[in-house]
Amino acid sequence: MLGVKAISFYILLFKYPLIRFSMEENDLDLSFISGVFANPWDIIRSLVDILIVAYVVYRILRWISGTRAEQLLKGLVLLLVFSVLASALELDMVNWLMEKLWIVFAITLPIVFQPELRRLLEQLGRGKFFSLSTSQIEMEEYEAIINEIGEASAILSRNRVGALLILTRETGIAEYLESGVDLDALVSAGLLINIFVPNTPLHDGACIISNGRIKKAACFLPLSDNPHLDKELGTRHRAALGITELSDAIAVIVSEETGIISLAQEGKIQRHLDPLSLREILGREFLAREKWSDVVKRRWAGEFRIKGPKKENRT
Repeated sequence: MLGVKAISFYILLFKYPLIRFSMEENDLDLSFISGVFANPWDIIRSLVDILIVAYVVYRILRWISGTRAEQLLKGLVLLLVFSVLASALELDMVNWLMEKLWIVFAITLPIVFQPELRRLLEQLGRGKFFSLSTSQIEMEEYEAIINEIGEASAILSRNRVGALLILTRETGIAEYLESGVDLDALVSAGLLINIFVPNTPLHDGACIISNGRIKKAACFLPLSDNPHLDKELGTRHRAALGITELSDAIAVIVSEETGIISLAQEGKIQRHLDPLSLREILGREFLAREKWSDVVKRRWAGEFRIKGPKKENRT
């Protein structure tokens, strides 16, 4: 919202130069008020114009939030600031270089942002671009989610059922979710186990957890092109590494052949994890470090013990 307010203030200040300060008298020139009351429709039309532009900018910022385009846009803003500073300091060589660079960007940006532009046009066609629905999660809720993931991973590992869980963070992976099946369900160990039961429609592919909910299942992810990976790593592990190379997401993998629990992050993989180690790593990433250390100390004695499905007492 600060960006929208700044843009609105900029438009008001530079589009309507009737508001001026007298530098000699150091007070506000209020002569524009007579013009405002003389033509009230002009100011109404101008306000509507500003509100429309501000809302469109706001929706675009919300739309790219959580995608790779957000990081690219931040880089472009930094280059723009650098270009303005170089121009103000009259650095001729740098200015010439930046001018050529902007020409290259004008050609390459539509190619780089091709997935985002395609999604934007699709959302405009479906009327979802102007939707106001949002989804947020409190940080405290992640403790229960991590416990559910740990419990599901333990049961899947014990039964040697393959699984691939993707936990998104700041950089979203929306462009890779279109092939998946919409769920939008609460995270629970039972649901995660049922998703990856062999020979079911949702078994193949990845399960995406975002904002504390299971958003998608059966998603196909890009595979890692790293030629130095262990030959023992299968398609699930390569998909987990591939998505973590392109975003800041965390992937939890359960091997179907060996039952080994692994975790992939930033293009690197940690293997042979037990449920407690998995919880500790996820806790360090998603919870405050101090809070999670207290939780681990408090429950080290066995409260983190993985429990199987509860048996019903039949009489």
